[in-house]
Formats: sequence, structure tokens, C-alpha cells
Amino acid sequence: MTNADRTPGRVPGHPAGQSPAGDADAPWRRPSADTPSLVPPAKPAPPPAPEAYPGPPRAAPPPSNWRPPVVAPTVPPRDMPTQDHDRMDAEERASRTLTQGIGLVAGAIILILFFVLCARIV
Repeated sequence: MTNADRTPGRVPGHPAGQSPAGDADAPWRRPSADTPSLVPPAKPAPPPAPEAYPGPPRAAPPPSNWRPPVVAPTVPPRDMPTQDHDRMDAEERASRTLTQGIGLVAGAIILILFFVLCARIV
């Protein structure tokens, strides 16, 4: 497009080369007051009154020989044995000692491997 094609009132890309109103600023102008899109719509008719709820449908009665299921009574649970707190504490100490011992051995092995690796680099 050259500057000669850029004349006022020409819209590039528009089929006719001119804006529909013959003016390049027409799309940006405020519409007139009688434009249908600016007139408020008429108020809608009020909705009809809802019908009263008649309630749930009636259920058919059960057969005359029907009885609710009978559940056999269960025996009460037995008493749990008493806990020996001193024995539990001793077992917890022993397991903590074992865990810490395994951790120390693993740490020592890793430390030795680290020293060997550093010795090979130097």
C-alpha cells in the first residue's frame, strides 16, 4: 500500500474501500438514541404461581406375614490382657540401641568409603 492509497475515508481491507457511513471514524461514534440496541427491553410477564406440593406418593403396605429381620445377639467382647509397661519400655530401649548401632556402622562404612575415594583422587 502506498501513501497515495491512504486517503481520508478509505478503509484498507474493506470491500468497497470506504467505511459503510463514508467516514473512517463512523465505527467509533456514539450510536443515535433511537438505536434498537439502546432501547430498554419491555418488562417480562410475571411467572405463574407455583402449584402446591401434594407430598410424596403413598407407599404400598408390606405383606401381612412380613417381619423385620432378626439379628442374633453377639457375645460381648473379651477383656484385653493387661500391658506390662516395664517390659515394653525395655523392648523399646533395646530396639533404639539396635537402630543406633546399625546407623553408626553404616556411617562408619560411608566415612571409610569417602576417605578411600578422596585418596584415589589425590
